[in-house]
Amino acid sequence: MNIKKLILEGEGQSLDFKKRITSCEKIAKTMVSFANNKGGRLLVGVSDDGTISGLKSEEEDRYMLNQAANLFCKPALEPIFEEIYVDDKLVLVVEIKESTSKPHYAMGEDKKWWVYIRVKDKSILASKIVVDVLKRGNNEHGVFLEYSSKEKALLEYLESNDRITSREFSQLLNLSRRTTHKILVNLVLSGVIKVHTSEKEEYFTAA
Repeated sequence: MNIKKLILEGEGQSLDFKKRITSCEKIAKTMVSFANNKGGRLLVGVSDDGTISGLKSEEEDRYMLNQAANLFCKPALEPIFEEIYVDDKLVLVVEIKESTSKPHYAMGEDKKWWVYIRVKDKSILASKIVVDVLKRGNNEHGVFLEYSSKEKALLEYLESNDRITSREFSQLLNLSRRTTHKILVNLVLSGVIKVHTSEKEEYFTAA
């Protein structure tokens, strides 16, 4: 594994740098976001700016990572560890595979369990719609899509508009929150629309 090449790519959807592991809650959030997406790697001993600071000993960091994976992630995760020396400095590579048991929850500092997803280089709190998509995405039986006037109206709206939020769709057809949620989840799972999440907003586009 070429660590320097990885570092040059910068933090992103599947890569995160940590100088040290200082909090089980914080690192569990990152680990869970990788497991709920396509997996990812943590490079411990690398600063946010890509500087390789290295670890004197990886034992304490490895212990905290195992604690986070087992006690602060639900279901528990199984990180894969690899020690790599770069210019005589120790970097601990921690790989988190994409999970087949989504969604995974991380315990927050409030002692509550929250679902996170990876968006660019951030671990973002998942909305109820995304949590439902993750839950039902494990279903092997597929999705029964009811194509009613409501779904048709949404797709027609997206033909002439780039995007729509859950609230806008609800207001467009005067739908209850529950009905809006159900329709959007089904259409995302069917691959008809895409969900886009950021720290500020969530919106939907035609797939």
